[in-house]
Amino acid sequence: MKELGEVSSYYGNLGVAAVKLRGKLKTGDKIRIQGQTTDFEQIIDSMQINHKKVSEAKKGDEIGIKVNERVRRNDKIFMSG
Repeated sequence: MKELGEVSSYYGNLGVAAVKLRGKLKTGDKIRIQGQTTDFEQIIDSMQINHKKVSEAKKGDEIGIKVNERVRRNDKIFMSG
C-alpha cells in the first residue's frame, strides 16, 4: 500500500483529522488509516484546506478530513483498494 500521509492532529469534537500529505488525494478516494490502535478504511467524503472545501489535494498540503473513527497523531494514511 502506498503511504499518502500522516495524522498531525485529531479534533474529537468535530471528528476531523489534520493530515500532512505525502501524495495526491481526492474526494471519492478510499483510504486506510493505520496506527498502534487504529485500523479502518473509509471513503473521503470531504476535505478542506484552510477551512475551504477542496476536491483534490497534493503532496505537501495540510488538509482536514472527516473521519469515521477516532485517529491519533502519527497514524499513517494509505491508499486502499
